[in-house]
Amino acid sequence: MPDTLDVLNPATEEVLDSIEPASVEDADAAVAKARAAYPAWRAVEPSDRSRILRRLAAALDSERESLAQLESRNTGKPISDARGEMEMVAETFHYYAGMPERTLGETIPVSGGVDMTFREPLGVVALIVPWNFPLTIASWKMAPALAAGNTLVLKPAEITPLTALRFREIALEAGLPEGVVNVVAGPGRTVGQRLAEHPDVAKVAFTGSTEVGRGIMAAAAGTIKRVTLELGGKSANIVFADADLEAAAAAAPAAFLGNAGQDCCARSRILVERSALDRFMSLFESAVKGVKVGDPASEGTQMGPLISADHREKVASFVPDDAPVAFRGEAPEGAGFWYAPTVLAPVSNDDRAAREEIFGPVAVVIPFEDEADAVRLANDTVYGLSGSVWTENGAKALRVARAVETGVLSVNSNTSVRVATPFGGFKQSGVGRELGPNALDYYTEVKNVFFATGTGEG
Repeated sequence: MPDTLDVLNPATEEVLDSIEPASVEDADAAVAKARAAYPAWRAVEPSDRSRILRRLAAALDSERESLAQLESRNTGKPISDARGEMEMVAETFHYYAGMPERTLGETIPVSGGVDMTFREPLGVVALIVPWNFPLTIASWKMAPALAAGNTLVLKPAEITPLTALRFREIALEAGLPEGVVNVVAGPGRTVGQRLAEHPDVAKVAFTGSTEVGRGIMAAAAGTIKRVTLELGGKSANIVFADADLEAAAAAAPAAFLGNAGQDCCARSRILVERSALDRFMSLFESAVKGVKVGDPASEGTQMGPLISADHREKVASFVPDDAPVAFRGEAPEGAGFWYAPTVLAPVSNDDRAAREEIFGPVAVVIPFEDEADAVRLANDTVYGLSGSVWTENGAKALRVARAVETGVLSVNSNTSVRVATPFGGFKQSGVGRELGPNALDYYTEVKNVFFATGTGEG
C-alpha cells in the first residue's frame, strides 16, 4: 500500500490533498474505539441524544458552504448540486435528531400477563459509502444509526474521503463523545473487507455496485451480521403518448445527466410510446444539447466531469465506434475527465447499453407499443431501484406504478429521494431501506419481554 494517497480534482486533474490510507490495523483500531464508546452512548437518555444530534445538525448547517466547496472540488460535481446535497445532509440530521424519543415499542395483551417490545441498538455498525455522493449517502446511514444509539465506523471511498474526514471533526466539535464516530479512509478490498468480516461489527450498511454488494453480503455471512445494501440500478423513464411531452423531455436530461450520470437512480432507459417517439426525440435533443457542461465552480454549470480517467474509459466502452448515437451534447477539452452527454437510439432492451449500469452520461431510448409492453420492458432487468411514469391519465399512472418492479417511482417527476420517505430497491438493487422512519428498523433489534401478572401463567 502506498504511504500516501493523492486525492484529485476531477475537473483539473490537480492534487487536492494527500492522505495516509487506512490499513486493516486502522480498521481494527476504529472498531475497538467504537466498541469501547458504545455502552456510554447507548446509555445517553433519548432527550439528551436528541440535543446532541440537533447541535450536530446546526453545526452542519453552519458549515454547508465550506463542505459544498470541498465536495465539489473532490468529486467534480457542480457547486449548485453540492450545495443542495449539503443542505440535505443537515436536513437528514435534523430529521433523525427527533427520533430518539420516538423509537417506540408496543405493549401486547397476552394470556397470563403483559408482553412488551423494545427497540434496542445493534452495537458497532460499519458504514461503507461510494464516491458519487460521499457525505450525502454517509448521512443517510450515520444519522439513523446514531439516533438509535449505535456507534459507527465510516469508510468513505478512498478517492473521495475529504468531507467524511471533515465531518468527524465537526461531530467532535458539536459534542459527540470520542469514539462514537470513527472514519477510516482506505481501500475497499482491504479495509472494507475487514469491516464486513469483523466479529465486533454488528451490522454493515453498504452503498455501491451490485457486484461489490454480493461480496459484502458474503463476508458478513460469517458472523450473521445485519446487512443493508443499496446497489445498482437501470431505471426506466416511461413516457406515454398522452403525457405532457414538453415537460417530460425537458426533465429527461437531468434524470440521466445528474451527477454526470454517476447515480444509481439515473433514469437511463427512456421508454417512449412509439406514436410519440419522433416528437419526443426532437424535444429531447434540444434539451440535452442545452445542458451546460463545464467548470464545476461556475454557478451556471449543470454537469461536471466523471470521477476518474479509468471510469471515463469504462463509460466510453458502452459507446463503440459503431454505436447508434442519435445525438450528443458538448463537453470541454483538455484537463479533466470529461465525457459529452450521449443518447443512443434506436436501441433494443437486449443491448449491452440497455442491460448494464453505465454510471455515466449515456442514455438509451427504446420505443414501446402499449401499456403492457411498457411494463414488460421496464421490468426486463435484474435491477429495480427507481423510475418514472409520464402520463396525464391518473388511472394509467397508478396501474403502471403498481406494476413496475422498483422501490422508488415518481409520476410526472424524475425525483427519487426525500429525507422523510423510504429509499431502496427491489431485486438486485438492494436489501433494506434508508431514509424516512423505516431506516430505524434497520439499526435496531426488537426485544420481546413478557411480564407474568400472577394469574396462573408461569
